[in-house]
Amino acid sequence: MKQKKMRGVSSKMKTEKRVSVNFTAMEFAEFLSMKETAGVQSQSAFIKVRIFNETFRVIKVDRSLLDYYQKLTTLYGQFRSVGVNYNQTVVALKSNFTEKKAFAMLAKLEKLTLELAAIGGEIVQLTREFQEKWSQK
Repeated sequence: MKQKKMRGVSSKMKTEKRVSVNFTAMEFAEFLSMKETAGVQSQSAFIKVRIFNETFRVIKVDRSLLDYYQKLTTLYGQFRSVGVNYNQTVVALKSNFTEKKAFAMLAKLEKLTLELAAIGGEIVQLTREFQEKWSQK
């Protein structure tokens, strides 16, 4: 039986034994699909795990969950920007307009702010429903 030397190690000989497996095109495609689902990096590690019935974790990333999280993060950033702009607007109204004109503009701003708060409440409710749906799985 032939033994190969390991690279960079002159005194130790390689002792692992090799086994070759032949697949049809369809079998190989299914094998690759199973390996990707399992999340194992190498083909040989996947084969060993399957043969010796070792357990391994399968982690599936749901793209819709990731997209929702990213959009929610973006929306949070936009809400912060609205808050900063709101403060700047109030300061500008106070310093640049008469009290009566500023009060009228602030009333409009207040109405739009209430609408924005209602939308924020809907977002919170949708997020809770989303969490309940995905925490059960």
